[in-house]
Amino acid sequence: MTTADTLAPARTGEPELPGAWSLGLRRGALEIRQFVRQRDQVIFTFAFPVVFLALFASIFSGRVENAGITASQLYAAGMIAAGIMSVSFQSLGISIAIERDEKVLRRLRGTPMPPAAYFLGKVWLVLATGVAETGVLLLFGSALFDLDLPSTAAKWFDFSWIFVLGITGCALLGIAISSLPRSGKSASSVVVLPFLVLQFISGVYIPVGTVPDWLLNISAFFPLKWMCQGFRGVFLPESASVLEQAGSWEFGRIALVLGAWCIGGLALCLMTFRWKSRRDG
Repeated sequence: MTTADTLAPARTGEPELPGAWSLGLRRGALEIRQFVRQRDQVIFTFAFPVVFLALFASIFSGRVENAGITASQLYAAGMIAAGIMSVSFQSLGISIAIERDEKVLRRLRGTPMPPAAYFLGKVWLVLATGVAETGVLLLFGSALFDLDLPSTAAKWFDFSWIFVLGITGCALLGIAISSLPRSGKSASSVVVLPFLVLQFISGVYIPVGTVPDWLLNISAFFPLKWMCQGFRGVFLPESASVLEQAGSWEFGRIALVLGAWCIGGLALCLMTFRWKSRRDG
């Protein structure tokens, strides 16, 4: 027996299984392909926030008093946040609930695939759709609704960390809420209703200056309000900060709240996520 034979690892005759990261990449590619193949879903996913932006920016097209901006600029910044939450919180909350109800999760759990690979696949899907959604809204906002893109590296940095923390927290919250619907059929109602309410009280459709303080205080517990505020701070001039509840952008508080939601959302996922529906035990 040679030295090389002694040092060589034992051969069992079975191929080594890919790791969770590698399988997660493949799972992500599969999720993205499945999403793209459903053309009606792609069209409505990307068109929904654009249509709402066009409606609100066209109806409320005047200048905002004492803020140095137009109403369309204000709506464009908030709609970017809503679009990100739509492709993360809403999309995952509904799709995972349906997959659980159709026993897709149960079958995946019975395969050698590490559970982490499934969630990594969802992460890649959310990132891909989130970047695409944001790109579409930035394009339409800047071309049609006077949205000024950041002109400094510092502003783009603020945009980047708000995007990453916001989409992460919303995705984790979507995974957590996916365990709440009793069936796949009820998932849309369970997930869409709180998301719709949050959009109205977080400054997406209604300027925060006209939302009662007690509703703003409720919205402050959730990431959407802080994403909207952060993106307004990125895309709007400093003069527009007078519209905020605190009279400033509060980037430090935004980072703390969104970071807390990333941690809290992960804890919620670990405590509530189920691979089987309630009917299956």
